[in-house]
Amino acid sequence: MLLDDLTSQLTHAMKSRDTVRVETLRFLLAAIRNVAIAKYGAEGESKLTDSDVLDVVKKQVKTHNESIEAFTKAGRTELVQTEKAQLAILETYLPKQMSDEELTKLLEPVVKEGGEFGPMMGKAMKVVAGKADGSRVSAVLKSLLNQS
Repeated sequence: MLLDDLTSQLTHAMKSRDTVRVETLRFLLAAIRNVAIAKYGAEGESKLTDSDVLDVVKKQVKTHNESIEAFTKAGRTELVQTEKAQLAILETYLPKQMSDEELTKLLEPVVKEGGEFGPMMGKAMKVVAGKADGSRVSAVLKSLLNQS
């Protein structure tokens, strides 16, 4: 289970004195535990699935990307570097992302079905199933719609 892997990697990072990895994993595990309590109550971590853990990792990645953007605009390069280091660690836990070519091939049938963009985007996200970021899916979907 992914949660067990994260816990053992935290222990390993603590032993090897990798402070960035320790800090990143501690924040991630705290967020995962908060979701477990909110979603499953007292059973918490025992009912937690890998899908739940991946959802938390995706949220953390999104938060770090937003922080990098904000710190860059504010000229806080030291904070940008810290966020990028943590982001790199978090991205190792995400499934491999699709290339734009693979994404285009996967989304072509969705575009051929037609309809409005909102429902089409919902179908596209189900087809992609977490293998690409929503903003990338949206961009590819819009470009396919403009071509047709």
